[in-house]
Amino acid sequence: MTDLPDGWTLWNDEPEGRRILAFRPDVFNESAFPAECMPTVFVWNGSRANRPGATQIRTETWHAVLYLEPEIEAVVEEFDSREAAVDGATDIAGRFADGEIDYRSTYQVPREDYFEKLDELTGREP
Repeated sequence: MTDLPDGWTLWNDEPEGRRILAFRPDVFNESAFPAECMPTVFVWNGSRANRPGATQIRTETWHAVLYLEPEIEAVVEEFDSREAAVDGATDIAGRFADGEIDYRSTYQVPREDYFEKLDELTGREP
């Protein structure tokens, strides 16, 4: 298993299936920064079609997606294999931890307190 970037934890790893990385679960467990705001990277090969139950349909394409909240996708990348998607997820996590991902642009309504906390955790200047 590849070492994860600082702040990231392996949250779930199903053999030949879904893998979830979580960023700073020690921080995103309070009312100010609830768990649903915890940045996560999901790896899976489910359909990305926008209809009920679509994610349960397996495809040949693997995805690594950085979520800032359940409906807020900051990065979406596709891969030909689970192994490549796992490596891609680790890369996404590293770019996030290094402050290279512009999470502000994914929001229509800014969440300044949340952005300030992410800036602090990733060492990024606002």
